[in-house]
Amino acid sequence: MQAHHHRQAQSAQQAGHSGSGPHKVHEDVEPPALRRAEWERTAASRAEVAAEQIAAMIERTEPGRRLGTKDELRAACGVSVGTFNETLRLLQSRGLVTVRPGPGGGLFAAEQSPMRRLGNSVLALDAHPTDGVRAEEARRIRDALSPLLVEDALWHASPADIADLRRELPKLASAASACDPAAFATADHRLRSRLVAVSPNALLRSLFATLLPLAGPDAGGSLQDRYAHCAALVDALEARDRAKAMELARPDRADTHEPPR
Repeated sequence: MQAHHHRQAQSAQQAGHSGSGPHKVHEDVEPPALRRAEWERTAASRAEVAAEQIAAMIERTEPGRRLGTKDELRAACGVSVGTFNETLRLLQSRGLVTVRPGPGGGLFAAEQSPMRRLGNSVLALDAHPTDGVRAEEARRIRDALSPLLVEDALWHASPADIADLRRELPKLASAASACDPAAFATADHRLRSRLVAVSPNALLRSLFATLLPLAGPDAGGSLQDRYAHCAALVDALEARDRAKAMELARPDRADTHEPPR
């Protein structure tokens, strides 16, 4: 009986030392598993990168030419089977590849219509971070399209549209007076966005709206001159003065922001 009680005491003492006392041994703790939403974002980004790699191959390949098998292209991109399946879905949704089964099959560079090429070019602009060079490219395209928007506004702007454009001018004037480039850029973006909304051309609206955030704020001309340029354009649109409006919309005038004559 005494031996039995002695063994129980030893067991209790050992249990105490293995609990939360001062002699507790800290076990290695594994880092928490990646949450599902984070994993999905990571997988999506890998699929997008792989899609861009294959899109770059397609640019150097004649339409209809074979790019390789799925396994060959997946290995070249260094992604898993699941990620490559998402890559393939992206490429097919953009009309960049066709898939042919059987011997000699695989992925082939697709024939693209001019509209499809334009859409993919816009997607490529949107997918890359905006740097100084890319912003300048976006501004050049935006300014080249501005005469088309102004032409549409001359034909289609209603009195309510002109009133909406005029409501944006005081914000531009206030930012110019305060010499606040950030506030001016925000107000300028709102004015351009409202002008875009007047056009009945869905493709032009979509393209211009995509370019606006990529182009960023203009760098040339004083804020006062840029405000005067915008106010003069709204005046010309309201007066249906095509010659004046088109002169103000010229890309060279947009670059320099010359005060209206």
